[in-house]
Amino acid sequence: MMNTLDTRVHIGRGLYIKNPVMTASGTYGYGLEYEDFVELQRLGGIMVKGTTLHPRQGNPYPRMAETPAGMLNAVGLQNKGVDYFCEHIYPSIKDYDTAMIVNVSGSQVEDYIATAERINALERIPAIELNISCPNVKEGGMAFGVTCAGAASVVRAVRAVYDKTLIVKLSPNVTDITEIARAVEAEGADAVSMINTLLGMAIDAERRRPVLSTVTGGLSGPAVKPIALRMVWQTAQAIKLPIIGMGGIATTSDAIEFLLAGASAIEVGTYNFVDPTATVKIVDGIEDYMRRHGFSSVNDLVGALQLPSKA
Repeated sequence: MMNTLDTRVHIGRGLYIKNPVMTASGTYGYGLEYEDFVELQRLGGIMVKGTTLHPRQGNPYPRMAETPAGMLNAVGLQNKGVDYFCEHIYPSIKDYDTAMIVNVSGSQVEDYIATAERINALERIPAIELNISCPNVKEGGMAFGVTCAGAASVVRAVRAVYDKTLIVKLSPNVTDITEIARAVEAEGADAVSMINTLLGMAIDAERRRPVLSTVTGGLSGPAVKPIALRMVWQTAQAIKLPIIGMGGIATTSDAIEFLLAGASAIEVGTYNFVDPTATVKIVDGIEDYMRRHGFSSVNDLVGALQLPSKA
């Protein structure tokens, strides 16, 4: 019987996290909000909420809607801006014994550059997650992530000013996500995270009106998991970078499926609203799975999917 399990995973540029379980930006605040429910130091990493150069009010209400197998959101990256983060949030989270990673977004390339430069100066933030895939903002966001040229331009510019681990969050609202992944790999990304939400909508039939103020929003939850798995698997065949997989992860089994498909780590998002302790349950569950199946290192699970034999 194995006494020790190696659950560390490499995210890129010297960043190792203690286990592959992370939280998805926009679903976990700054981590502080979950302290009463979770021992945050048990997590591999926390992706804090989206941060922009200037404060954003977000979209008008209503901006969230429940769906039969998930939820739609159109929050619109509401936050108080990077300067507020540096001055007021960072001092409160910098001493957590887990990787605190800032999700960075912008309306134009210059915004991404300026925000990344400010975050780069924070000693205890080892990485940023570059959000080029948010479908809920009128400018920037997904606009950069749906073409190879757009994605490449942002990553190239940020790479020039940011010298820590650069994770790029990819949009599923594209014809071929592997092309975008190759483009950001070529421009110096250290890892990719995927998938962001799928563009969807909800209608109030009685009122004959859209449910969301923005008409469309980002779909997350169990409904997107099969699509996310397929995209992670395809991307793992196309690039050599570590992949952080997400999309409908609620259980240990869900997380293991993403690892088998080629993800080195995972992010739990929407299900945090259902069960605030889901992440630590998955940490324990992965270790139990490793013991039961004889894996000494979690890295041996990555891409270990056994495909059917060809006829």
